[in-house]
Amino acid sequence: MAAPRKGAIISPIPGRVVALKVRPGDKVRKGDVLLIIEAMKMENEIRAPRDGTVKELLVSEGSSVSTGQPLLVLD
Repeated sequence: MAAPRKGAIISPIPGRVVALKVRPGDKVRKGDVLLIIEAMKMENEIRAPRDGTVKELLVSEGSSVSTGQPLLVLD
């Protein structure tokens, strides 16, 4: 298994990305919604754990994700 990426935000649940709320270059504050994952017919907001800048998106809308999968990178 690859080493975790520095600054990566990891999916806490398996599901499907239904909305991206940020783009690369966006500045975010702790608690801001980054994206929404639908799991078991419920929408789960993935929030920023800290202040930072979105460096890279690693998923797109409609992507299936698994638990532990990197979703995006924050600087």
